Amino acid sequence: MFDHFRLIAPLYDRFFPPPDPERLLENLALPVAGRLLDIGGGTGRVTGRLAPHADQVVLVDETAAMLHQAQAKELCCPAVAQAERLPFASGSFERVLAVDALHHFAHQRQALREMARVLRPGGRLVVEEPDLRRLPVKLVALGEKLMLMRSRFLYPHEIGRELAALGLHTRVTTDDRFVAWIIAEKSGRQGQEETDER
Repeated sequence: MFDHFRLIAPLYDRFFPPPDPERLLENLALPVAGRLLDIGGGTGRVTGRLAPHADQVVLVDETAAMLHQAQAKELCCPAVAQAERLPFASGSFERVLAVDALHHFAHQRQALREMARVLRPGGRLVVEEPDLRRLPVKLVALGEKLMLMRSRFLYPHEIGRELAALGLHTRVTTDDRFVAWIIAEKSGRQGQEETDER
């Protein structure tokens, strides 16, 4: 399959500015004494903003050309890996993050299982995705399909339900525009999904 991200890696940061760092800091409950994993983090456009708020940040992406851009920024610990097969021990991270990435993963349920697996008990996982309930996002999803990208968008409540089934306590918030955040916490007992749409 054609790798769109390898092609656009050198220009990615120019066309896709990082999301609001304050909202991510709040949703991730940062700062934290521990490790943060940014899955599908590409060029490090998010990692660079969050690095000062954790002891260590690990950036994972399956496209080496994207990680090359992150290395040029001297961001710590980039690793080439698939979200569905994370090369880390269970419970390795206090925080796990996937920004605008889940819809690109080939096997989303497996990726969510891996995110939950590497999250430490008491830790927090945040998935930021375009809100598929919004018409502009539906048009973006259609555009990516026409570009032959493997994107498959899920509704926020579907992501929350998947994480709740993995034993995480989840809630969904939105910005009333185009973005949804699925916030999940690992307590060691079966979680329940709780949707809080603002």
